[in-house]
Amino acid sequence: MANNVRLPLFASAAEAVPSPTAQTVTPSMREGSHVTEAVAPGQAQGAATARDDERDDAMMQVGDLAREAGKTVRAIHLYEELQLLRPAARSKGRYRLYGREALVRIRWIGKLQDMGFSLTDIQTIVRDWEESSSAPRTMVKMRELYAKKLEETQAHLRKMQMLEHDLRASLDYLDTCEVCDPARLLTACTSCDLHDCQSHVPDLIAGFRAN
Repeated sequence: MANNVRLPLFASAAEAVPSPTAQTVTPSMREGSHVTEAVAPGQAQGAATARDDERDDAMMQVGDLAREAGKTVRAIHLYEELQLLRPAARSKGRYRLYGREALVRIRWIGKLQDMGFSLTDIQTIVRDWEESSSAPRTMVKMRELYAKKLEETQAHLRKMQMLEHDLRASLDYLDTCEVCDPARLLTACTSCDLHDCQSHVPDLIAGFRAN
């Protein structure tokens, strides 16, 4: 009679004991035909460290930030002292790290300074913004502030346009002086025969003669 040979479930006793890092795959771990593999604690920690390193590489230290923003390192530190700028993180060596949004913040500070705001004024604006609880009220306040600055800027532009006109007229007037007799005395310039006596003498020229 033929012997029925029954194969053992495991090839050896060692194989019968599951590995400490092994994990039984349950139906809930399956997605279609794919099996979600378990991640050992050491692997998870390594992945987290890799992500942190990638984040650090994507950020800038203060010297890089200053160079890209066209500012000095001292200016960046001053912004921090006034609470206008904050680092996004710290590196493993405890160096300040900044994201790309820091460049936006620095440009914003620069534009407000161009409007005539001092750093102390900007500090007040930032503090009011951070302490405000109502978004609509804060936006209305910012709109009023910007609207006032727009009026001041437009008035300043009108003055600059008038000054541009005066400068051009003065240059046109002075162009004629190039053909004047070199021996002519300066005191004779009060009555110049090279210019139409009826023509308007620009204020920037007449001002020399007024005293």
